[in-house]
Amino acid sequence: MSDPRITSSIFTRGAVDLSALRGTAPASTRPTSTTPAQAGPSSGLPGGSAAVVDVTEANIQSEVLEQSMTTPVVVFFGAAGYPESDQFAPVLERLAAEGGGAWVLARVDVQQNPRLAQMFQVQAIPTVYAVVGGRPVDAFPGVVPEAQLRQWIGAVLKAGGVAVAEPEDPRLDEADDALMTGDLDAAEQAYRKILAESPADAAAQAGLAQVGLARRVGGTDPGAALAAAEANPDDVAAQLLAADVEVLSGMAEQAYRRLVDLVRRTAGEDREKVRRHLVDLFSVAGPDDPAVASARRALASALF
Repeated sequence: MSDPRITSSIFTRGAVDLSALRGTAPASTRPTSTTPAQAGPSSGLPGGSAAVVDVTEANIQSEVLEQSMTTPVVVFFGAAGYPESDQFAPVLERLAAEGGGAWVLARVDVQQNPRLAQMFQVQAIPTVYAVVGGRPVDAFPGVVPEAQLRQWIGAVLKAGGVAVAEPEDPRLDEADDALMTGDLDAAEQAYRKILAESPADAAAQAGLAQVGLARRVGGTDPGAALAAAEANPDDVAAQLLAADVEVLSGMAEQAYRRLVDLVRRTAGEDREKVRRHLVDLFSVAGPDDPAVASARRALASALF
């Protein structure tokens, strides 16, 4: 449905499953006041603008899933302080205001909401999704010219109730559902069962890598992990955890650069440990991701 110059390979195996988002948010994510969260950079739009909302796990069901049943929702995954994100957010906000309610812009701060970034398979900052009828119907990473963006939004509006085809393999549905609901043991078992029958299944490989990532990052304070890595640049464990946090927060390219640089600074067992960790993170995105291809070349250069 979208301009071919914009469409990416984000939908590696069909629709992103958002079923895990339907229902009450965990207690830890519920808002403690009625003040909206600040998600991403602001362009100075009036605070009461109905065209732009800030989204967290606590309100994504109402502001994205339910809202998209009647009005298309464009979900912007960004992070304050990242130049492309800071520059692109105001453009989307302005177009949303111009739309006069024809569509809604939902902003997600990936640093504050890493689980949402994982659920939407965000691999780059910024990333933009269109959600119609409770389902993502198209997406693209990075920044595009405003003229192309307007064309893309026009296509989203025309899509109306277009639905995306379900994944062809029901086994992946089962595995993905377990992953999204946080049942990592069930997800691992389901992915391994697929791989036992189809060892080259890229989707199952990616899912299994996501299980490992979720386990490594579980219970981690993202800000503290990144601060520890910044303070201890030669601490291999700290750098690996920081890279995990970045991938889970949708900042995969930054994570890849971090570990490629670490490969250059290490030797022996430490270097091999970093290399294996980086290759495992590549599996999360899949072999067709452009950022992975670029990072693989950088890794080869660092090794040889």
